[in-house]
Amino acid sequence: MFRVLQFNMQFGMGWNDASPDTAPIDIEATISEIVKHKPDVILLQEVEHAQVGGAQVEPPPNYTRLKEALPGYDSWFSYPKADPRELPFGIGLAIFSRTPLVEKFRIDVPSPAIEFEFGGKKMTPTDRLMIGAKTVVDGREVQFYNVHLLAFFMLGSSSTMFPWQRDLVADRLASSDLPTILGGDFNVSQHASLVEQFAEFGYATVQYKVPTWHRRPFVLDHVFYNSGLRCVSHSIEQSLASDHLPVIADFDF
Repeated sequence: MFRVLQFNMQFGMGWNDASPDTAPIDIEATISEIVKHKPDVILLQEVEHAQVGGAQVEPPPNYTRLKEALPGYDSWFSYPKADPRELPFGIGLAIFSRTPLVEKFRIDVPSPAIEFEFGGKKMTPTDRLMIGAKTVVDGREVQFYNVHLLAFFMLGSSSTMFPWQRDLVADRLASSDLPTILGGDFNVSQHASLVEQFAEFGYATVQYKVPTWHRRPFVLDHVFYNSGLRCVSHSIEQSLASDHLPVIADFDF
């Protein structure tokens, strides 16, 4: 059996009901939240804090600290494509694994040119990101994917109207002939259509009833898996380490 932790860590910014947008950034609280669950594989979104003008700090500071705090893990991190339109939220994906990661890759996930207003300016969204890697667990090769998609619902739209981000991910799922796990923040407020779409390719989510976001009662975060795996148990942790809740899932073959 092995354990997967799915977590949008919001670059270490905690959750405060009274003042959600001014909660302190505490990467050590993020690390404590991760470590206490003793995961074998960790899938993280919003690892870094986007900079004004789209600058990307190298080496990535939060990822660097996470590597120091998780010395028994191999890891893979990528920023999305650099873009001066980037808003000051969370960016960057990471995978950590107790066993070596191989065949690491990243894919830019294009966003449509939907206009929205931010800070009094007309904007269009930046592209999103998908990363992946393989590892060997209990003598079996497993494919892992990690994704962070555009929050269409925050732009007055829907991913069913602009489906190609989800379709790109589905194409990757369809191409895998290994036991496969896909984690991520899918940013789909009406999650039933997402669950149904990926089920067509043989993937189930570990849960879709408990909300995973403090801000609204949406199930945004999922761990999908195919028929090469069995979900033995799962939980949604009521954490204050981010505006998202960690998803824990235990699997066997």
